[in-house]
Amino acid sequence: MRRYRCTEIEIEEIHMSVGEIAGLVAAIAFVVLVALTAVPLLKLGRVLEEVRLAVRDIGHESVPILTELQGTVRATNDELEKLSLVTEDVAKVSRNATVVSENAAQMTTLFSATLGGPLVKAAALSYGVRKAFTREDHVPARARSRFSRRGN
Repeated sequence: MRRYRCTEIEIEEIHMSVGEIAGLVAAIAFVVLVALTAVPLLKLGRVLEEVRLAVRDIGHESVPILTELQGTVRATNDELEKLSLVTEDVAKVSRNATVVSENAAQMTTLFSATLGGPLVKAAALSYGVRKAFTREDHVPARARSRFSRRGN
């Protein structure tokens, strides 16, 4: 190493090999890389902190909502139970109405079989008797109309 003297400042001559220069460049590049990586990592840390706070707030706010929802579900289940009772009652009434309808149909069939024939015969008899008493003469209506046309 050589030393040169200037007035009061000493200047030394520094000799570096190519490997030392490459090492120095690599170290500077690594420092720059760490500095450039630190900025996004710091921003990512802030984002994660905000996410943590948001999740905590959601947790605190969701508990009352879930409690209220639980009450709503219970009330809905109670109403559905009442509705199922009403539906069962309607089914019972429908079954009873079907039985009554079938019984009425059987009664109608029975009435028709036992009293229908005699009633028809009685109605035919009363019609015949009525016609017999209301006739003026014993000539049938067709014959009367023929006689009346000839006389014109």
